[in-house]
Amino acid sequence: MSSSRPAPWVSLVLYGAVLVAGVYADVAGLSHTPPLPLLAILAALYVVDFVEHRLNPILTLVLRIGLILAISMVDESGLARILFVLVPFTAYFAFGRLTSIALGIACIALAVATTPGWYADLEQVSDLVMFTVGLLLTITMAAVAADERRLRHKVAELSAAAERNRLARDIHDGLGHHLTTIVIQLEKATAFRSLDSAKADQAIEDARASAKRALDDVRQSVQTLRTRFDLSGSLADLVTGQPDIALEVIGDETEYPAQTLTALFRAAQEGITNSRRHADASRISVSIDLTGSRARLTVDDDGRGFACPEGFGLLGMRERVGLAGGRVEIASEPGAGTRLTVTIPRQAAS
Repeated sequence: MSSSRPAPWVSLVLYGAVLVAGVYADVAGLSHTPPLPLLAILAALYVVDFVEHRLNPILTLVLRIGLILAISMVDESGLARILFVLVPFTAYFAFGRLTSIALGIACIALAVATTPGWYADLEQVSDLVMFTVGLLLTITMAAVAADERRLRHKVAELSAAAERNRLARDIHDGLGHHLTTIVIQLEKATAFRSLDSAKADQAIEDARASAKRALDDVRQSVQTLRTRFDLSGSLADLVTGQPDIALEVIGDETEYPAQTLTALFRAAQEGITNSRRHADASRISVSIDLTGSRARLTVDDDGRGFACPEGFGLLGMRERVGLAGGRVEIASEPGAGTRLTVTIPRQAAS
Protein backbone atom coordinates (compact mmCIF):
# COMPACT_ATOMS: atom_id res chain seq x y z
CA MET A 1 0.00 0.00 0.00
CA SER A 2 1.34 3.43 -0.94
CA SER A 3 0.79 5.63 2.08
CA SER A 4 2.60 8.53 3.72
CA ARG A 5 1.67 7.43 7.22
CA PRO A 6 3.35 4.72 9.28
CA ALA A 7 1.81 1.28 9.88
CA PRO A 8 -0.51 1.20 6.84
CA TRP A 9 -1.05 -2.50 7.55
CA VAL A 10 -3.39 -1.59 10.43
CA SER A 11 -6.12 -0.58 7.98
CA LEU A 12 -5.71 -3.76 5.92
CA VAL A 13 -6.00 -5.95 9.00
CA LEU A 14 -9.22 -4.24 10.08
CA TYR A 15 -10.70 -4.36 6.56
CA GLY A 16 -10.00 -8.07 6.38
CA ALA A 17 -11.47 -8.70 9.83
CA VAL A 18 -14.65 -6.80 9.00
CA LEU A 19 -15.05 -8.60 5.68
CA VAL A 20 -14.59 -12.06 7.19
CA ALA A 21 -16.86 -11.30 10.16
CA GLY A 22 -19.57 -9.75 7.95
CA VAL A 23 -19.61 -12.64 5.48
CA TYR A 24 -19.64 -15.17 8.33
CA ALA A 25 -22.53 -13.37 10.07
CA ASP A 26 -24.55 -13.37 6.84
CA VAL A 27 -23.82 -17.01 5.97
CA ALA A 28 -24.54 -18.20 9.52
CA GLY A 29 -27.77 -16.25 9.61
CA LEU A 30 -26.69 -14.11 12.54
CA SER A 31 -27.47 -10.91 10.67
CA HIS A 32 -28.21 -9.67 7.18
CA THR A 33 -24.99 -8.26 5.77
CA PRO A 34 -24.94 -8.28 1.95
CA PRO A 35 -21.39 -9.30 0.92
CA LEU A 36 -21.16 -7.30 -2.33
CA PRO A 37 -21.94 -3.83 -0.88
CA LEU A 38 -19.69 -4.68 2.07
CA LEU A 39 -16.83 -5.61 -0.25
CA ALA A 40 -17.42 -2.55 -2.48
CA ILE A 41 -17.21 -0.09 0.42
CA LEU A 42 -14.13 -1.81 1.86
CA ALA A 43 -12.51 -1.57 -1.57
CA ALA A 44 -13.35 2.16 -1.67
CA LEU A 45 -11.72 2.59 1.76
CA TYR A 46 -8.62 0.82 0.46
CA VAL A 47 -8.48 3.19 -2.53
CA VAL A 48 -8.68 6.17 -0.17
CA ASP A 49 -5.77 4.75 1.82
CA PHE A 50 -3.81 4.12 -1.37
CA VAL A 51 -4.13 7.68 -2.71
CA GLU A 52 -4.33 9.61 0.57
CA HIS A 53 -0.82 11.06 0.10
CA ARG A 54 -2.10 12.78 -3.07
CA LEU A 55 -5.34 14.14 -1.59
CA ASN A 56 -6.07 17.05 0.70
CA PRO A 57 -5.99 15.74 4.31
CA ILE A 58 -9.42 17.19 5.12
CA LEU A 59 -10.95 15.61 2.01
CA THR A 60 -9.35 12.28 2.94
CA LEU A 61 -10.80 12.49 6.46
CA VAL A 62 -14.30 13.32 5.15
CA LEU A 63 -14.20 10.46 2.62
CA ARG A 64 -13.02 7.98 5.23
CA ILE A 65 -15.70 8.97 7.76
CA GLY A 66 -18.40 8.88 5.06
CA LEU A 67 -17.40 5.40 3.88
CA ILE A 68 -17.21 4.05 7.43
CA LEU A 69 -20.70 5.43 8.15
CA ALA A 70 -21.93 3.79 4.94
CA ILE A 71 -20.48 0.40 5.81
CA SER A 72 -21.93 0.65 9.31
CA MET A 73 -25.39 1.05 7.76
CA VAL A 74 -24.85 -1.93 5.46
CA ASP A 75 -23.54 -4.19 8.24
CA GLU A 76 -26.50 -4.99 10.48
CA SER A 77 -24.29 -7.00 12.85
CA GLY A 78 -22.56 -3.83 14.06
CA LEU A 79 -19.12 -5.43 13.65
CA ALA A 80 -18.04 -2.78 11.14
CA ARG A 81 -18.15 -0.17 13.91
CA ILE A 82 -14.57 -1.18 14.75
CA LEU A 83 -13.47 0.72 11.62
CA PHE A 84 -14.15 3.99 13.45
CA VAL A 85 -10.83 3.50 15.28
CA LEU A 86 -9.15 4.32 11.97
CA VAL A 87 -10.52 7.88 12.09
CA PRO A 88 -8.39 9.15 15.02
CA PHE A 89 -5.54 6.81 14.04
CA THR A 90 -5.11 8.23 10.52
CA ALA A 91 -5.92 11.78 11.66
CA TYR A 92 -3.01 11.66 14.12
CA PHE A 93 -0.47 11.71 11.27
CA ALA A 94 -2.27 14.39 9.26
CA PHE A 95 -3.48 16.78 11.98
CA GLY A 96 -1.66 15.92 15.19
CA ARG A 97 -2.46 14.58 18.64
CA LEU A 98 -5.17 17.03 19.76
CA THR A 99 -7.27 16.53 16.62
CA SER A 100 -6.88 12.77 16.94
CA ILE A 101 -8.08 12.80 20.55
CA ALA A 102 -11.01 15.07 19.66
CA LEU A 103 -12.07 12.72 16.86
CA GLY A 104 -11.72 9.75 19.21
CA ILE A 105 -14.10 11.42 21.68
CA ALA A 106 -16.49 12.18 18.82
CA CYS A 107 -16.45 8.51 17.76
CA ILE A 108 -17.28 7.43 21.31
CA ALA A 109 -20.12 9.95 21.48
CA LEU A 110 -21.45 8.68 18.13
CA ALA A 111 -21.31 5.08 19.32
CA VAL A 112 -23.21 5.99 22.48
CA ALA A 113 -25.80 8.02 20.56
CA THR A 114 -26.46 5.20 18.11
CA THR A 115 -26.86 2.59 20.86
CA PRO A 116 -30.19 3.38 22.57
CA GLY A 117 -30.66 1.95 26.03
CA TRP A 118 -27.02 0.88 26.26
CA TYR A 119 -26.91 1.75 29.97
CA ALA A 120 -29.48 -0.95 30.73
CA ASP A 121 -27.77 -3.70 28.70
CA LEU A 122 -24.59 -5.22 30.13
CA GLU A 123 -23.54 -6.57 26.74
CA GLN A 124 -23.91 -3.13 25.14
CA VAL A 125 -21.95 -1.54 27.99
CA SER A 126 -19.21 -4.10 27.48
CA ASP A 127 -19.12 -3.40 23.73
CA LEU A 128 -18.83 0.35 24.32
CA VAL A 129 -16.04 -0.15 26.87
CA MET A 130 -14.12 -2.37 24.45
CA PHE A 131 -14.69 0.17 21.67
CA THR A 132 -13.32 2.94 23.91
CA VAL A 133 -10.30 0.84 24.83
CA GLY A 134 -9.70 0.11 21.15
CA LEU A 135 -9.72 3.83 20.38
CA LEU A 136 -7.25 4.54 23.19
CA LEU A 137 -4.94 1.80 21.98
CA THR A 138 -5.00 2.97 18.37
CA ILE A 139 -4.29 6.58 19.37
CA THR A 140 -1.41 5.34 21.50
CA MET A 141 -0.14 3.24 18.60
CA ALA A 142 -0.33 6.28 16.34
CA ALA A 143 1.67 8.32 18.86
CA VAL A 144 4.36 5.63 19.06
CA ALA A 145 4.53 5.30 15.27
CA ALA A 146 4.76 9.09 14.83
CA ASP A 147 7.54 9.31 17.43
CA GLU A 148 9.39 6.46 15.72
CA ARG A 149 9.14 8.22 12.37
CA ARG A 150 10.46 11.47 13.86
CA LEU A 151 13.30 9.52 15.47
CA ARG A 152 14.20 7.87 12.15
CA HIS A 153 14.28 11.29 10.47
CA LYS A 154 16.48 12.65 13.27
CA VAL A 155 18.85 9.70 12.98
CA ALA A 156 19.01 10.22 9.21
CA GLU A 157 19.82 13.92 9.71
CA LEU A 158 22.54 13.12 12.26
CA SER A 159 23.99 10.44 9.99
CA ALA A 160 24.06 12.88 7.08
CA ALA A 161 25.74 15.50 9.26
CA ALA A 162 28.32 12.97 10.46
CA GLU A 163 29.05 11.94 6.88
CA ARG A 164 29.45 15.59 5.83
CA ASN A 165 31.90 16.12 8.69
CA ARG A 166 33.81 12.98 7.73
CA LEU A 167 34.08 14.11 4.11
CA ALA A 168 35.21 17.56 5.23
CA ARG A 169 37.93 16.01 7.38
CA ASP A 170 39.04 13.70 4.56
CA ILE A 171 39.22 16.55 2.07
CA HIS A 172 41.15 18.76 4.48
CA ASP A 173 43.48 16.05 5.77
CA GLY A 174 44.08 14.38 2.41
CA LEU A 175 43.83 16.79 -0.49
CA GLY A 176 44.62 19.75 1.76
CA HIS A 177 47.97 18.24 2.70
CA HIS A 178 48.98 17.49 -0.88
CA LEU A 179 47.83 20.84 -2.22
CA THR A 180 49.83 22.60 0.47
CA THR A 181 52.92 20.65 -0.57
CA ILE A 182 52.32 21.51 -4.23
CA VAL A 183 51.99 25.21 -3.42
CA ILE A 184 55.24 25.15 -1.40
CA GLN A 185 57.11 23.39 -4.21
CA LEU A 186 55.80 25.78 -6.86
CA GLU A 187 56.77 28.77 -4.71
CA LYS A 188 60.22 27.23 -4.37
CA ALA A 189 60.44 26.78 -8.12
CA THR A 190 59.48 30.42 -8.66
CA ALA A 191 62.09 31.62 -6.16
CA PHE A 192 64.92 29.56 -7.73
CA ARG A 193 63.90 30.02 -11.37
CA SER A 194 66.55 32.66 -12.08
CA LEU A 195 69.06 31.56 -9.41
CA ASP A 196 69.29 27.80 -9.75
CA SER A 197 67.41 26.22 -12.63
CA ALA A 198 68.21 22.71 -11.39
CA LYS A 199 66.54 23.36 -8.03
CA ALA A 200 63.61 24.99 -9.77
CA ASP A 201 63.20 21.96 -12.04
CA GLN A 202 63.43 19.65 -9.02
CA ALA A 203 60.77 21.66 -7.18
CA ILE A 204 58.45 21.38 -10.18
CA GLU A 205 59.12 17.64 -10.30
CA ASP A 206 58.33 17.39 -6.57
CA ALA A 207 55.10 19.30 -7.14
CA ARG A 208 54.20 16.90 -9.92
CA ALA A 209 54.91 13.97 -7.58
CA SER A 210 52.71 15.54 -4.89
CA ALA A 211 49.89 15.93 -7.41
CA LYS A 212 50.25 12.25 -8.27
CA ARG A 213 50.14 11.35 -4.58
CA ALA A 214 47.00 13.45 -4.21
CA LEU A 215 45.36 11.43 -6.98
CA ASP A 216 46.58 8.20 -5.41
CA ASP A 217 45.17 9.34 -2.05
CA VAL A 218 41.75 9.86 -3.61
CA ARG A 219 41.88 6.41 -5.18
CA GLN A 220 43.05 4.89 -1.92
CA SER A 221 40.18 6.53 -0.03
CA VAL A 222 37.75 4.87 -2.42
CA GLN A 223 39.57 1.54 -2.17
CA THR A 224 39.61 1.72 1.63
CA LEU A 225 35.83 1.43 1.56
CA ARG A 226 36.32 -2.09 0.15
CA THR A 227 39.67 -3.25 1.56
CA ARG A 228 41.69 -2.93 4.75
CA PHE A 229 43.67 0.30 5.18
CA ASP A 230 47.48 -0.11 4.92
CA LEU A 231 48.95 2.35 7.44
CA SER A 232 52.64 1.56 6.92
CA GLY A 233 52.40 1.66 3.13
CA SER A 234 50.37 4.88 3.16
CA LEU A 235 52.85 6.61 5.46
CA ALA A 236 55.78 5.45 3.31
CA ASP A 237 54.07 6.90 0.22
CA LEU A 238 53.34 10.09 2.15
CA VAL A 239 57.00 10.84 2.95
CA THR A 240 58.46 9.60 -0.35
CA GLY A 241 60.61 12.31 -1.93
CA GLN A 242 60.79 14.29 1.32
CA PRO A 243 64.25 13.57 2.78
CA ASP A 244 63.72 15.95 5.70
CA ILE A 245 61.03 13.63 7.12
CA ALA A 246 62.14 10.63 9.20
CA LEU A 247 59.58 7.84 9.51
CA GLU A 248 59.49 4.97 11.99
CA VAL A 249 56.67 2.44 12.47
CA ILE A 250 56.96 -0.38 15.01
CA GLY A 251 54.40 -3.00 15.98
CA ASP A 252 51.69 -4.97 14.20
CA GLU A 253 49.00 -2.78 12.65
CA THR A 254 46.71 -5.77 12.00
CA GLU A 255 45.87 -5.70 15.71
CA TYR A 256 44.04 -2.41 15.21
CA PRO A 257 40.75 -1.61 13.44
CA ALA A 258 40.69 0.43 10.23
CA GLN A 259 39.17 3.44 12.03
CA THR A 260 42.22 3.67 14.32
CA LEU A 261 44.71 3.27 11.46
CA THR A 262 42.93 5.90 9.35
CA ALA A 263 42.85 8.31 12.29
CA LEU A 264 46.61 7.86 12.84
CA PHE A 265 47.38 8.41 9.15
CA ARG A 266 45.24 11.54 8.89
CA ALA A 267 46.80 12.90 12.09
CA ALA A 268 50.28 12.32 10.64
CA GLN A 269 49.22 14.12 7.45
CA GLU A 270 47.91 17.08 9.41
CA GLY A 271 51.01 17.20 11.60
CA ILE A 272 53.33 17.25 8.58
CA THR A 273 51.18 19.84 6.82
CA ASN A 274 51.26 22.15 9.86
CA SER A 275 55.03 21.75 10.19
CA ARG A 276 55.42 22.69 6.52
CA ARG A 277 52.91 25.50 6.46
CA HIS A 278 53.35 27.19 9.84
CA ALA A 279 56.54 26.05 11.53
CA ASP A 280 59.10 26.51 8.72
CA ALA A 281 60.72 23.29 10.00
CA SER A 282 63.93 21.84 8.52
CA ARG A 283 63.44 18.45 10.16
CA ILE A 284 60.28 16.47 10.83
CA SER A 285 60.14 13.16 12.66
CA VAL A 286 57.11 10.84 12.43
CA SER A 287 56.99 7.77 14.64
CA ILE A 288 54.19 5.31 15.33
CA ASP A 289 54.31 2.75 18.12
CA LEU A 290 51.69 0.00 17.77
CA THR A 291 52.95 -2.17 20.62
CA GLY A 292 51.42 -2.46 24.06
CA SER A 293 47.87 -1.53 24.92
CA ARG A 294 47.65 1.57 22.75
CA ALA A 295 48.77 3.08 19.47
CA ARG A 296 50.87 6.23 19.76
CA LEU A 297 51.74 8.67 16.98
CA THR A 298 54.34 11.38 17.50
CA VAL A 299 55.16 14.14 15.02
CA ASP A 300 58.14 16.30 16.03
CA ASP A 301 59.61 19.27 14.21
CA ASP A 302 62.36 21.80 14.86
CA GLY A 303 60.35 24.75 13.60
CA ARG A 304 59.49 28.04 15.21
CA GLY A 305 56.52 26.65 17.16
CA PHE A 306 53.23 28.42 17.54
CA ALA A 307 50.90 29.92 20.09
CA CYS A 308 47.71 30.47 18.13
CA PRO A 309 44.12 29.14 18.16
CA GLU A 310 43.55 25.77 16.53
CA GLY A 311 42.13 25.79 13.02
CA PHE A 312 39.81 23.38 11.25
CA GLY A 313 42.60 20.86 10.65
CA LEU A 314 43.37 20.30 14.32
CA LEU A 315 39.66 20.40 15.17
CA GLY A 316 38.97 17.72 12.56
CA MET A 317 41.88 15.67 13.90
CA ARG A 318 40.50 15.81 17.45
CA GLU A 319 37.06 14.76 16.20
CA ARG A 320 38.45 11.85 14.17
CA VAL A 321 40.73 10.64 16.99
CA GLY A 322 37.93 11.10 19.53
CA LEU A 323 35.62 8.89 17.46
CA ALA A 324 38.31 6.19 17.69
CA GLY A 325 38.42 6.60 21.49
CA GLY A 326 41.76 8.45 21.58
CA ARG A 327 43.14 11.84 22.51
CA VAL A 328 45.36 14.50 20.94
CA GLU A 329 48.09 16.45 22.74
CA ILE A 330 50.09 19.36 21.32
CA ALA A 331 53.21 20.78 22.97
CA SER A 332 54.60 23.89 21.32
CA GLU A 333 56.30 27.12 22.27
CA PRO A 334 57.57 29.91 20.02
CA GLY A 335 61.09 29.04 18.94
CA ALA A 336 61.07 25.59 20.54
CA GLY A 337 59.44 23.43 17.85
CA THR A 338 56.22 21.45 18.08
CA ARG A 339 55.32 17.94 19.19
CA LEU A 340 52.00 16.36 18.25
CA THR A 341 51.05 13.21 20.14
CA VAL A 342 48.04 11.05 19.34
CA THR A 343 47.16 8.12 21.58
CA ILE A 344 44.40 5.60 20.79
CA PRO A 345 43.69 2.55 22.99
CA ARG A 346 43.88 -0.88 21.40
CA GLN A 347 40.55 -2.28 20.25
CA ALA A 348 39.61 -5.44 18.41
CA ALA A 349 40.31 -5.21 14.71
CA SER A 350 37.19 -5.44 12.57
